Amino acid sequence: MTTMNVSLPDGLKSFVDEQVATRGYSTSSEYVRELIRNDQERERLRGLLLDGAASAPTAPVDDAYFDTLRRRVRQRQA
Repeated sequence: MTTMNVSLPDGLKSFVDEQVATRGYSTSSEYVRELIRNDQERERLRGLLLDGAASAPTAPVDDAYFDTLRRRVRQRQA
């Protein structure tokens, strides 16, 4: 694991310390790692949404679509 030093203004440092204390993090590093992982996940989701928006239209997603999907899942589980 690599170490990275980050400089924060007093207000942000206080905020991080408060998050660590109240949300059950062991260290400020653990809190920052979670923020970075969440940001990575947001970026991944954004990419998927943009890919979906750019894709060709498909059949409408309605009750019949979900009924068929549930049936296929049940058949695979059996």
